[in-house]
Amino acid sequence: MTVEDPAAGLFTAVHEADEDAVVRQLSAGASAESVDEDGQTALYLAAVNGESGVVRLLLAAGADPDRLSEGTDSPLCGAACWGHTEVVRALLAAGAAPDLAEEFGLTALAWAVQRGRASVVAELLAAGADPDHPMANGEPPLVAAARRGSPGCVRALLAHGAQARSEALAEARRRLSLDVEAELRAGLEQTYGPGHDYATHRFTTEDGVETVEVNLLKDGRPSAGNDQQTGHAEIVTLLESAPVTG
Repeated sequence: MTVEDPAAGLFTAVHEADEDAVVRQLSAGASAESVDEDGQTALYLAAVNGESGVVRLLLAAGADPDRLSEGTDSPLCGAACWGHTEVVRALLAAGAAPDLAEEFGLTALAWAVQRGRASVVAELLAAGADPDHPMANGEPPLVAAARRGSPGCVRALLAHGAQARSEALAEARRRLSLDVEAELRAGLEQTYGPGHDYATHRFTTEDGVETVEVNLLKDGRPSAGNDQQTGHAEIVTLLESAPVTG
């Protein structure tokens, strides 16, 4: 009878979000620091997939919350990018460094601001993340949040003393006059060229703001896309009522 490798069984359990199986494989000798054939850590995969229970089990078994998967990707950044607030909370409670940067300099706060993950931004800032740590392009997070159109992110950053308020206000005002759908489509055309079909989807995010999503279609299916929140008017009000300090 073939005995399953505990590490392989652990990754199966992580992919299936089976907490009982995770416990069994750890008890059978699988390391909480296990990596798969691609070099991805079990903790990173659980974090990206939003498996908060599995994440807590791995952390309790000794997984390093700051270990980079494949040497490049942090569990905290993966969870922040996808808006998995409970996972972010678990990683921070286990000692994850809130300002740890990945290979290309992006922090969890940068990912959360880029994607408009307001609850994640609030958790990171409460844990001590620097509200002014530059984004990958060097701009302040408050400006990026204003461009994104996320009042929740802007509100959280302001509450923690984020600078560059005048620049953020100028960006929010500029965005008021733009056609969001046309801007998103133009950005996709710049990357993928003209002549494609597109599909537009509008939905409401966690902070009650409409998001416009434009997908480029190939053979009738989405192959690339981008989205933008539309809370710029509210952001203008927030910034106009806040003291301009930077």
